[in-house]
Amino acid sequence: MEKETLFIAFSTQKGGVGKTAFTVLISSYLHYKKGLEIAVVDCDYPQHSIFEMRQRDMEQVMKDNYYKQMAYAQFNSLKRKAYAVEKSLPEDAIATAEKLIDKTVSQPDIIFFDLPGTLNSKGVVKTLASMDYIFSPVSADRVVLESTLKFASLLNENLVSLGKSNIKGLHLIWNMVDGREKNELYGVYEDIIGELGLSILKTFVPDSKRFRRELTTKHKPVFRSTLFPAHKSLLKGSNVDELAKEVLQIIKQQ
Repeated sequence: MEKETLFIAFSTQKGGVGKTAFTVLISSYLHYKKGLEIAVVDCDYPQHSIFEMRQRDMEQVMKDNYYKQMAYAQFNSLKRKAYAVEKSLPEDAIATAEKLIDKTVSQPDIIFFDLPGTLNSKGVVKTLASMDYIFSPVSADRVVLESTLKFASLLNENLVSLGKSNIKGLHLIWNMVDGREKNELYGVYEDIIGELGLSILKTFVPDSKRFRRELTTKHKPVFRSTLFPAHKSLLKGSNVDELAKEVLQIIKQQ
């Protein structure tokens, strides 16, 4: 029996809360560290940030012997290529994913979708309805929180609760948490989230400059890349590994 490819989106309607960063970090962690077959459909039109990042990563590797050797060593160790990153319009995202499944030698376990940050963009709601799971990053900023709760509640009430979608789970993720621990304010917010019938993951992601660290000519340990997983020295304390583990438990792909 052919395995099912899961469709997952880190999605929200508020920009700058981490949906693209999470898509890259979790895709790279699961593909290069956990051995899952991953693919990404970048339908965040018009910027296509992940597709652009893949092009930057490839250029850096091709012109820099340090990264070229790193990529070669990784390929020899894993015996598998980098995951596919396909560019698409939001309304064509599912068709793009289906073509990807048909043409890849190893069928993806998961395809992650990076969508525009608004439900008003053409095709976004229809594409979200085709997801198996949606994870929405949120921060304890009132504007961000209100926007994300509105977004998640709309999806919950109009798609999930009415059975008008493939969505099996809709979960929020605390991102950009100040300091190492969450304070009591988060407890108050979590009560509100619970009252709205929404769930939030136990894992929270701290605010850190490392989340912006890509491949550089200085060869510093890389955190965010489509070709390499986050370096273990930067992974510690980022909670990316804990987040990936909790996501896998929810989607039952341990």
